[in-house]
Amino acid sequence: MSRTVGRLLAESLEAHGVDTIFCVPGESYLGLTDALSDVESIRLIVCRHEGGAGFMAVADGRMNGGRAGVLLVSRGPGLSNAMVAFHTAYHDATPMVALIGQVERKDFGRLALQEQHYGRLLCDVTKAVIEVNEPEQASEAVARAFHLAESGTQGPVAVILPEDLFDEQTDAPLAKPRPRVTSGATPEDIDRLAAMVARAERPLVLAGGALAAEGEAAAADLAKLAEAWGLPVCPTHRRPHLFDSHHPNYGGYMGIRVPKDLLDEMKRADLLVALGERLTDSVSQSYTFPTAPDPQLPLVHVWPDANEVGRVWRPDLGIAASPHAVIRALLARPAPPVSEVRRAWVAGLHAIHRRLMEPRWAETRDGVNFAAVVCEVNRHLAPDAAITSDAGNFSSFLHRYLRFRPGQQFLASVVGAMGAGVPMAVAATLRRPGKQAVAFVGDGGMLMTGNEIATARLYETAPIIIVSDNRMYGTIGMHHEVRYPNRPYASATSLRNPDFADWARSFGAEGIAIRSESEVEAGIARAFAVKDRPVVVHVHASADQMSAWRRRGGART
Repeated sequence: MSRTVGRLLAESLEAHGVDTIFCVPGESYLGLTDALSDVESIRLIVCRHEGGAGFMAVADGRMNGGRAGVLLVSRGPGLSNAMVAFHTAYHDATPMVALIGQVERKDFGRLALQEQHYGRLLCDVTKAVIEVNEPEQASEAVARAFHLAESGTQGPVAVILPEDLFDEQTDAPLAKPRPRVTSGATPEDIDRLAAMVARAERPLVLAGGALAAEGEAAAADLAKLAEAWGLPVCPTHRRPHLFDSHHPNYGGYMGIRVPKDLLDEMKRADLLVALGERLTDSVSQSYTFPTAPDPQLPLVHVWPDANEVGRVWRPDLGIAASPHAVIRALLARPAPPVSEVRRAWVAGLHAIHRRLMEPRWAETRDGVNFAAVVCEVNRHLAPDAAITSDAGNFSSFLHRYLRFRPGQQFLASVVGAMGAGVPMAVAATLRRPGKQAVAFVGDGGMLMTGNEIATARLYETAPIIIVSDNRMYGTIGMHHEVRYPNRPYASATSLRNPDFADWARSFGAEGIAIRSESEVEAGIARAFAVKDRPVVVHVHASADQMSAWRRRGGART
């Protein structure tokens, strides 16, 4: 049957189960948007900036059961605006398929308007760049893109589509979705892993991103394994929802700059199991725990791609497999006896963690201590809430004071890209209608992609956006102070901000201002009471309380 390439691409996306595409309209792919208007099962979300659209696609790829989020952008400037999302998806191993317009084929190589060589531009932030220059290859390219994005170490794949291709007729068949191929642990691997865990007195389990991609069932089985085998579990950077932070087997959060007393205790471990954790500088405390390339303790690395296992560290046991499959294999075995030494080890880690999480903070005179806001939000969060975070020191309050648990979603840019918080919250309201979505964002990130509140209004969703306004790029200010003590840095970090509550109301959202700690309880309650439109809570936050762990002019606590 003959149809246009645009129609064939729309049908191919539908065949791959795509129900949502995030875009900023562009003339280079009008033939596809025209065809998509006839496919009722696919919703096209029109965003305000390609960076925001890209972050939404990344978030959707995290929430959709391992299926890729889909981004549609125009050539040249459109793609350039979206590059931050490619960087995030690649480093975070998040599946995303990006469909990118290109100049007409007759103009290739002439430096036509907005022409770029995408193979060169994207080679370091994608798993593959697939250029489609023949109508017969269009559907096949879509099938290949989804297969690559969702397999092994997941990540972004780009499909390049020339503008003149969409209206061409083709009788090429629709390429069906390809079955996902997964690696697996051998019985010998499981035997050896079980023996290492049973023999260890002080094992430590890191639970990371590949486990998060396997959903709530994987997190539930991880809790069963921890209880039966007597294991402390530490969710890793930006994965705090993988294990209930109040569970007695919770061993502490393995994020950036773990507090010294907790990290010192962790370093007493005699076995480290990285379960679905890629292992990066953030998780390894700048490659010191474990040390790279040769760890200072036995290391087991479980990751679904053999190319990743052993790439940086030399593990004593490497298993290229689904982390959930490894958990199930261990659960199928009789649990070994749990010694008193092991029980004391788990209890000691958890005691330090609980002490660090105690809802205590000091008064601040230059604004609200953001700890008070986060602790109050904690009282309102639903068990199935989506929590998103932008990059910045304000996020340290989340990881110190929020009680994360399985059933919730936590969405952020693992690489610390600013601008992720608001669009990811909007994406959460679209993927999970009727459920809470709460974004935490700094004053810097809010004016990068906060205009996606207009997208929330367009599609009638209601995220809650909490802005920590300390009138500066706070993380950079802290680094200035630590590296160059007693030197001025205001000229390099200060910001002039709008009244974010008034700004929110100009979009038709609810705007709430919190200027003192006495206003926190009522302000947060009012924010959570609004259900029919977005809410922006403008917190006039302390700059002296630089993070949850550090005061300006003082040592890290």
